Amino acid sequence: MIQVTDEVKTRLKKLSNSDNVIGALAIDQRESLKKMLASASGKEANETDIVEFKKVISSELTKYSSSILLDPEYGLPAANVRDTNAGFLAAYEKTGYDVTEPGRMPDILDVWSVKRLKNEGADAIKFLLYYDTDESEEINNKKHAFIERIGSECVAEEMPFFLELVSYDAHIDDVSSPEYAKVKPHKVIEAMKEFSKPQYNVTVLKVEVPVNQKYVEGFNENNSEAIYSKSEAANFYKEQSDATELPFIFLSAGVTPQLFQEELIFAKEAGSTFNGVLCGRATWKLGIEPFAKDGEEAGRQWMRTEGKKNIEDLNKVLAETATPWTNRID
Repeated sequence: MIQVTDEVKTRLKKLSNSDNVIGALAIDQRESLKKMLASASGKEANETDIVEFKKVISSELTKYSSSILLDPEYGLPAANVRDTNAGFLAAYEKTGYDVTEPGRMPDILDVWSVKRLKNEGADAIKFLLYYDTDESEEINNKKHAFIERIGSECVAEEMPFFLELVSYDAHIDDVSSPEYAKVKPHKVIEAMKEFSKPQYNVTVLKVEVPVNQKYVEGFNENNSEAIYSKSEAANFYKEQSDATELPFIFLSAGVTPQLFQEELIFAKEAGSTFNGVLCGRATWKLGIEPFAKDGEEAGRQWMRTEGKKNIEDLNKVLAETATPWTNRID
């Protein structure tokens, strides 16, 4: 078990449900959300569209989630209309990564600091890092130092540090391909091992499931080849869970609500002791079209029906599958 200060523990409780499980909603997308809104409406989306969509989600859906992840660039108005019982995680990274150099190098937002985000009412800091455990030592050493700096900043402000790890392979462009599916367990698990080391001061890891579930025997779609047997996939889920002493939660990675719930059930059956979710597009993605085409009220109506159902169905699965983070924190 790891130790944290009472202040960090108090903040973690703000982000969790009564069972000390994190059932958080993610809407920190920026450029990708802008593109989704534009595609649905047939016209270019502007800053107001992004802000208003985030506000609709926050005001309607945080009644059913333990907390919400938002970015300070467009999301602060949404943070201000969240349910009074919902915590607020603040994204600290610039969207995307530097495409002018190899390594998918990260960067923090220019005019923000952990102190400033704390002053805006954030209960925790989230940072997204693209990480290939097999990339060059030069590249990964830069990333290690970068995360150490953020961790130290969070320690100074007694803020929980959620590190979101998104794996990739520098030599495989398509992470949905069978080729990448074969190496994904190694990439995900080794990244978790690295950033569980104490020098990073990470409080919670936000991670992918360790396999591409669509290539698991019995889950493979459209007669695609099964790359993992069910027992092999289950072993990877258990190995992932055993790879860290830190609390860890799953991201939805844009899969359907049904598949995400099936992944959580599979994880539980495999012996994974994950501690919740930070679920984004799987909850609200299909609400973009009514909002973009028919306006705010249509968007709200979708959130009140389909969006609510997605979260309530997920909450039921979490109640049966997730383990309290207090089992990992002293």
